[in-house]
Amino acid sequence: MARLSGMSVSAFHRAFQAATPISPIRFRTEIRLQEARLMPATRPGDVTAVGRRVGYDNSSQCNREYRRLFGAPRAVTRTASARPDRAPAAT
Repeated sequence: MARLSGMSVSAFHRAFQAATPISPIRFRTEIRLQEARLMPATRPGDVTAVGRRVGYDNSSQCNREYRRLFGAPRAVTRTASARPDRAPAAT
């Protein structure tokens, strides 16, 4: 991102954090996980494929980050969103 903006990495990091309350890496992670949350999984084993589609080579890392951000594993969130009478765990 720094290269695309024509800035050094350190200058980009400072400018990014001046504009947002989080680091560029955390921002990218949250965008990826929001995208994963919105992707419908067509099969129970599709969690790995969703992780790959949003940029994770390691499905375990994707699952850990997802749980850290949303407070529940993706499978639980997906099940709860499919059933309106249940909500995902809150953090």
